[in-house]
Amino acid sequence: MIKVRKKYDRIFKERAVELSKNRKNLSELARELGISAAQLYKWRKESEEFGSGSFPGNGNMKQTPEQERISFLEKKLKDSELELEILKKAIGIF
Repeated sequence: MIKVRKKYDRIFKERAVELSKNRKNLSELARELGISAAQLYKWRKESEEFGSGSFPGNGNMKQTPEQERISFLEKKLKDSELELEILKKAIGIF
């Protein structure tokens, strides 16, 4: 028997986390939502750790705002270095 893995969209996860902040009994809330309590705790922890970067979707990395900024700047630096290298070669040709 094959178990089918359920996928929940970002909006569902964010609403579940919001509801969990207002409730005392998380096990009951998890049952109402049709998920496990462990899954709800995991979503809450992820939401606290990554904030607005939580629940990015398939294949996307979870990053804090600082990590996103670092990734952006590293990409920009790499592009600038490549551009400089091309310009150096162009100067050598002329």
